[in-house]
Amino acid sequence: MGDNGGAKGLTLVVEQSNGTPVVRCNGRLVAGVSDRLYREVSAIIPGSKRVVLDMTELTHMDSMGIGTLVRLYVSGKSAGCTIELMNPGTSISLGHACAHGASKQ
Repeated sequence: MGDNGGAKGLTLVVEQSNGTPVVRCNGRLVAGVSDRLYREVSAIIPGSKRVVLDMTELTHMDSMGIGTLVRLYVSGKSAGCTIELMNPGTSISLGHACAHGASKQ
């Protein structure tokens, strides 16, 4: 299972590592493509105790991307599956929404 349709800026590749699904995310996790990540991972959750989201190559995430991660966490928890983020590095730009929200406080 994998989605190589990066036309909108997000590529997903699902691999197995020691029996654990690892979803490699590449590009931008933003509105318009974040549902693709949700659908892909939601299909894996029922048969897994643990799913790893490798964010090493993720370059940008907006509030929809963050919301998708929260939805996946909740879905996984209800199904008895742990969702783990791998390498959610500081290279991820959180976009204008976070920057403007922080400056208003």
